[in-house]
Amino acid sequence: MFTFGIEHEVAFLRADGQFASFHSTTFAEFAAIIERLPIYKEDYPFLRVGRSGIRQKRWYVEGFERHDAAGRRSGLLPKGIEIRTTPQSTIRAAVEELTMSFLLLRDVALSAGFVPVLTSFHPYCTEVVPDDPFNTFEAAQLQRSASERSALFSLLSYGPDLNISSTHASTAEILDVGRKYTFYCPYILPFTYSAPFYSGALWDGLSVRTFLRILQRPVTNVFLAQRGDEQSSHRALVKLARIPAEIGRVEFKACDSCDDFALYGGLLALLKGLWLDRSLPGRADLPDIALHQLSARQGFAQQDIVTGAQAVLAAAAVALVDDEDIQWLDGLRTLLTQRRALALAMREAFYNYSSIDAVLLKTYMRYR
Repeated sequence: MFTFGIEHEVAFLRADGQFASFHSTTFAEFAAIIERLPIYKEDYPFLRVGRSGIRQKRWYVEGFERHDAAGRRSGLLPKGIEIRTTPQSTIRAAVEELTMSFLLLRDVALSAGFVPVLTSFHPYCTEVVPDDPFNTFEAAQLQRSASERSALFSLLSYGPDLNISSTHASTAEILDVGRKYTFYCPYILPFTYSAPFYSGALWDGLSVRTFLRILQRPVTNVFLAQRGDEQSSHRALVKLARIPAEIGRVEFKACDSCDDFALYGGLLALLKGLWLDRSLPGRADLPDIALHQLSARQGFAQQDIVTGAQAVLAAAAVALVDDEDIQWLDGLRTLLTQRRALALAMREAFYNYSSIDAVLLKTYMRYR
């Protein structure tokens, strides 16, 4: 039996037209939106709250924590609002819960003067330089910690986590699935590319997020109860579960954001099919950086990427042949046949409007 979950980061434009991020928007403004959204007590202990207490609901303010000179938490540089679903026994239930949560967020955000828009990378900023400079403690943390630096980079990046777990899987199987997802990742990502803007202009490709992110962030995390000798040899993949509900979860983190949540359904079905598949031989602990960057620039315009995508789709379809979730693959098959991604439509719209904001305002149209 599988369980599924989706985490989706939402970006916003302010009523004055500014892109809502750490330079233009405070944590308090986003927190006021969260305050007006409901809390579901039955969600816990399935969702992690964390030490800071920010993650009290299905929605929370996403950003980078600030600290004072003594190392105490003192605030948060916000980038937007994250939605997370509770673990669901079906893909459809996960997609439906995400849709419901997004619609609730959209209505509250609009009334507060924030318009949800989709992008997978900050369309204007290329580095994080806070208005209140980093103090000596924070600067030292960033200097000596690769994880802190990559977390800072995430302030510019918007993307989903697609979570899948199996109640009967062994540690060895879960690790193998994580290594498999890492190997075939460059062929999966083009279905989602939606980051064609960089530093206020068109970028030379489809996903500047993927092109930059692959240098410092993992594509897959595998959550285990504890580290052992076997797990230590795959430390690039393994994270320790923080709550019991995370044990056995494989988290696919590399996709760009999608403004059609049915596409997340297709991706979860693809991940499920690849989990069940026994034919594809590729495994990797670390992603192929050059192949990911080629994929980010050219997507399905590159024949090797197309061939790889065809192979993973075919393998997933065979593995799901007697499973009702095979229907979710139809949308992916159409995108591959048409060699399309949202980034291509965004580029075409930019040629028409000559305005990044005008392009962003055309996203999430099916949810208006």
